[in-house]
Amino acid sequence: MSITTLLVANRGEIARRVFRTARTMGIRCIAVYVDSDSDAPFVAEADEAVRLVGGYLDNAEIIEAALTSGADAIHPGYGFLAENAGFATAIEAAGLTWVGPSPTVIATMGDKLEAKSAAATAGVPILPSSDDPSTAEGVGFPLLVKAAAGGGGKGMHLVEEAGQLAEAVASAEREAAGAFGDSRVFLERWLPRSRHVEIQILGDSHGNLVHLGERECSIQRRHQKIIEESPSPAVGDELRAAMGASALSLAGGIGYCSAGTVEFLLDDDTGDFFFLEVNTRLQVEHPVTEEVTGIDLVREQIRVAAGEPLGYSQADISFSGHSIEARLYAEDPGAGFLPATGTLVAFEPASTPEVRWDSGVEAGSHVGVEFDPMLAKVVSHGPTRTEAAGRLALALERLHIGGVTTNRDFLVSTLRHPGYLSGDTTTDFINRHSPTPDLALTDAELTRAAITAAMWLQGRNRSEATVLSGIPSGWRNARLPAQEVAFNHGDTPIEVSYRSQRDGSFRVNDATDVQVHRWSPDEIDLEIDRRRSTSRVTGTGNKVMLQVSRGTAVFDVVPRFVLPGAEEPTGGLTAPMPGVVLELRVAVGDAVTTGQTLVVLEAMKMEHHMKAPFDGHVAEMLISDGQQVESGAVLLVIDPLETDLDGTP
Repeated sequence: MSITTLLVANRGEIARRVFRTARTMGIRCIAVYVDSDSDAPFVAEADEAVRLVGGYLDNAEIIEAALTSGADAIHPGYGFLAENAGFATAIEAAGLTWVGPSPTVIATMGDKLEAKSAAATAGVPILPSSDDPSTAEGVGFPLLVKAAAGGGGKGMHLVEEAGQLAEAVASAEREAAGAFGDSRVFLERWLPRSRHVEIQILGDSHGNLVHLGERECSIQRRHQKIIEESPSPAVGDELRAAMGASALSLAGGIGYCSAGTVEFLLDDDTGDFFFLEVNTRLQVEHPVTEEVTGIDLVREQIRVAAGEPLGYSQADISFSGHSIEARLYAEDPGAGFLPATGTLVAFEPASTPEVRWDSGVEAGSHVGVEFDPMLAKVVSHGPTRTEAAGRLALALERLHIGGVTTNRDFLVSTLRHPGYLSGDTTTDFINRHSPTPDLALTDAELTRAAITAAMWLQGRNRSEATVLSGIPSGWRNARLPAQEVAFNHGDTPIEVSYRSQRDGSFRVNDATDVQVHRWSPDEIDLEIDRRRSTSRVTGTGNKVMLQVSRGTAVFDVVPRFVLPGAEEPTGGLTAPMPGVVLELRVAVGDAVTTGQTLVVLEAMKMEHHMKAPFDGHVAEMLISDGQQVESGAVLLVIDPLETDLDGTP
């Protein structure tokens, strides 16, 4: 059969990714979108885009969009309906081609308990598990509560002792129901010192089946991957062959056809590996496999769906160099990786070093709470692991980005960490090594950046001047006080004063000579005490976002006159991100203790527990069940517990 028009039932970077390969194959591309995505880049890039009323989970509407737009095949991307057997069945019933494995395989592998049974039948080692929470002691602690029908970290909670189990199960069931429409959960033994290693498989309808080596995805927060690589620093030829053979045994036993991933947990102490699950779709981290093998996995998916044979065997697969992918998220690593929202006023990757940017956003894109907060996947490839890590870190550092809090600096800190570079990348890496969450400038770096920001501001002021615009900035016919600008860089205040010299240069802080060689609305080329550099700059409102050597420094310009405003009430518990009030656990007058969960918020299909910062009593409740709240909104007010002078209540 021939595929000439492909509808991608997804959004963001994966839609753009599928478009890119499909077009090289001469295939016309159709997008579907909801109103909140109407200005997204993937919509504009499609040959045609169909607006959805029911959303990305509306099977019937998506199939109707394919039929009316002339599509003959549907690619699901990942997430949403990618592993929905009912969706795949309905597509085939409508006479369309489903780009993915059979609905039967999806149904079997989508149920994590059935998948474990299939793995055991194929002789693949499995971890102790149970679908009955009352048998937790038999599974053993620590353990994970996992969604039977899900993945991506949703519905997954680590339980270290029996007293935590009931709440973890309840939260997991709610998250699983919201994310997958199936509240079933199960328990599985947790290996604290382990690695998440997965095998990429490819099969066709002619009986051919190969694996494309492994990916390690152990750098995780909230049980979600943020850095992946191929090959794994812990897997040698013998272990790779054993894991590959297990993956192919399982895949062959279920008749796998298309691209898929068999995921394992590798015990770092013993070298034993255990089956986790099969993802019957393209993985977010698939680019690292493409980089080391040279095989375009989207192309293979489309070819297989069209009935073509792979055309190569396991002996034909070869590997070259090392590839690493970092997931750039709108989130705050310093606040427990809570999702962030806002508008990307700046998003400009540097032209060098050359890396692969799979992005769903551009400057001006709005990041809301409706969808996963991933902004882009950044992928490097190098002859060695060290070079691949360095190249990726430098590309991230040189990304000019602003307007939304991201994990960019955390990713760089991880990639440059000695523990990461040595291959010490077990799933507890973040807890053990605590990479720096934010860009930490030295005093000298901060001073230089603040001077650069001040000089850019004076250039902007002169460019916008309507009176005497030809006179140099700060010019006086008598000696008067220097011009001053005050900034806040996070919690750090910094002031810069400058005088214009007769030769056009500036004397800054009565100590530093500065020469502005070139100024534009988005860039400045200046020399500070004979050190010259060019910096990208974005100014919006009272913020200046300045590109420095290790990232983007953000300065808030302190206004000369501050108007009085409302103050946040003392004892107020505020929302750290936008979300929906899922559960209120206290009422006015209740006594609360430090660390007690008071409110449960839901954001991006995950629960976030808001805890009491100190002992006290609930004095005021400002929210109700089901209410949508914005970041920074006051949820409730706590009166602190009064204490005697000796500190006792």
